[in-house]
Amino acid sequence: MLLIQNGRVLDPFTGVDAPRDVLIGDDGVIVRVEEHIDAPADCKTLDARGLTVSPGFVDGHVHFRDPGQTEKEDVHTGAAAAAAGGYATVICMANTIPTCDTPETIRYVTEKAADAPVQVLQAGAVTRGLKGQEMTDFAALRAAGAPCLTDDGINLTSAALCRTAMCEAVKHDMLLSFHEEEPSLVPSPGVNFGSAAAEHFGVPGAMGCAETAMVARDIALALDTGARVLFQHISCGQSVALIRAGKAMGAKVFAEATPHHLSLTEDDVIAHGTLARMNPPLREESDRLALIDGLLDGTIDMIATDHAPHTAEEKARAFGKAPSGITGLETAFSVCNTYLVRTGKLTKMQLIEKMSKSPAEIYRLPAHAVAPGGFARLVLLDWDGEKVYKEYKSKSNNTPYTNMPLFGTPRAIVTGVRIMEN
Repeated sequence: MLLIQNGRVLDPFTGVDAPRDVLIGDDGVIVRVEEHIDAPADCKTLDARGLTVSPGFVDGHVHFRDPGQTEKEDVHTGAAAAAAGGYATVICMANTIPTCDTPETIRYVTEKAADAPVQVLQAGAVTRGLKGQEMTDFAALRAAGAPCLTDDGINLTSAALCRTAMCEAVKHDMLLSFHEEEPSLVPSPGVNFGSAAAEHFGVPGAMGCAETAMVARDIALALDTGARVLFQHISCGQSVALIRAGKAMGAKVFAEATPHHLSLTEDDVIAHGTLARMNPPLREESDRLALIDGLLDGTIDMIATDHAPHTAEEKARAFGKAPSGITGLETAFSVCNTYLVRTGKLTKMQLIEKMSKSPAEIYRLPAHAVAPGGFARLVLLDWDGEKVYKEYKSKSNNTPYTNMPLFGTPRAIVTGVRIMEN
């Protein structure tokens, strides 16, 4: 048994925000959550004094590069990075080598992660080889454990194929997760079109309308088909407005935003270079503020990291030739606490909701609540301590947040009775 003592439970599932002890049985199931619990005989204890005890975070958008590019990351180092960031569950994208478009590849990842400190789920692809031509076997991928289907990183450019995929997803009750960028409106990826950073690095950049055009189209298709569709890493204020309108019309659409799009803008790209190159790119300050407004009113449902590790050699290339993406699992809470909670934009409870409750519900995962009867997947959080990231559990460190003064850090995660302290 494990008794977590002296902490403050902060749980958006139950609404509890109060001092509570948490007793976990030998089977990892929460037995009691009460103001004070005396430690039973032969019970391990964990002192959470000064910390909040919350549902472990859920990240619906990570890249562990396994199989195929394990020089960047693998299931085990990715899981270690997730644990260090306070995550209980992560969902890996399908753009591996080979693509996760078969049940066998799905099972390879989940079986390799069986002993990981966090729950690692593997998304399946919408189309074979991510080529946008032939759909995968949705039923087989769902049976293999895929929590959603996505061609992440590649836009489903054909409207006809996208609508067919939505109809098939409805038939099998599957969530579709879409990267929304019209390729013809992305002269060069990784930086905002026409920005000072694009001019500085000598590239045209990616237009905001590349995202909004696809979001608008797919809201229309979702309304037509009744499909459940998640829009990945939204970056534009216009996209937020479109999604808000789509939800009001009854579309079953959801949206995620990343910590980097919520904290940085195109003005930061010159200083950080390729460490701030990502798809979609960092936009203007007005877009960042619109994303925060979307979080507040529920238009944007969740925060997801889009954890995208690359080697130092790749990121050392010229801006136009370097790969897009940054790592994010380990820094996410600190960044969001610093830029959203400490600035008064979100409450602590609202941040936990966006990082745990909402994604768990949208992906229909078993409840992560701090409540009796559920398997313990918990995070212990320090909201006030200063944090400067210099070293990482991930194999890669392609992030603009290294050496940046931040506040707040996950101190430990608890999975069942297993404790991983930072």
